[in-house]
Amino acid sequence: MTTALTNEAARNDVINRLRRAEGQIRGVQRMIEEGESCLKISQQFSAVRKALDSTYLRMTMCFMEQELQQCITPDQLQSEGMAAMLKDMESLLARIG
Repeated sequence: MTTALTNEAARNDVINRLRRAEGQIRGVQRMIEEGESCLKISQQFSAVRKALDSTYLRMTMCFMEQELQQCITPDQLQSEGMAAMLKDMESLLARIG
């Protein structure tokens, strides 16, 4: 069974991040069309890659949280601990990328 991202706030966050990356990609296209230097273009490519990587990580963490909440029914204390653990995990994974 394929899981969809059901948390509306998380879904909106991911969509907004993708829209910003889309704007960055259009900017790169414009830079190429206008004959901008390869160094400046490569810097923008790097920014786009980072934006997409962070969006992918955010979406993955949202899915993980969603799936964990479906598998277990945490009490308030466990929910707080799980939220802190997921935040720490996201920070750790962000450093890898």
